[in-house]
Amino acid sequence: MVTAYAVAATVTDPELPMLTLADLGVLREVSEEDGRVVVAITPTYTGCPAMDTMRDDLVHALTGAGYGDVEVRTVLQPAWSTDWITEDGKRKLAEAGIAPPGAAPRRTGPIPLTLSPAVSSVRCPRCGSADTEEQSRFSATACKALRRCRFCLEPFEHVKEI
Repeated sequence: MVTAYAVAATVTDPELPMLTLADLGVLREVSEEDGRVVVAITPTYTGCPAMDTMRDDLVHALTGAGYGDVEVRTVLQPAWSTDWITEDGKRKLAEAGIAPPGAAPRRTGPIPLTLSPAVSSVRCPRCGSADTEEQSRFSATACKALRRCRFCLEPFEHVKEI
């Protein structure tokens, strides 16, 4: 029988189907205890609407592979970071026309509130130009922004650094 981790690692993200939950860094741990499989996942952000689908997809994949007793737990600490997306996952995002995130900002102490838009350099996943601009801080999902390349003029999504 294929290991429970190997099965869970094939489950794709419902909002970014080019990525597995392992690519995204959401799949934290899979253990087999006394005939029971326990899977730990971390949401990309509080209130992520895809969590129920992720849970259902994991249970379906594991029971379909012959594991009868499956529990999926949500783990909130440490909080998920875009740094957890694998290099393979970042490559898959770019191939799908979505700009992968850069390194997440490192902060200690209080997080400053700024009212002006964040200035960031994001390369166009289509032509590679760094001359891009943010069109909307939010896109199809809260974890992505909508950007446009000033060189090739194509719009694209960008996974925001968290």
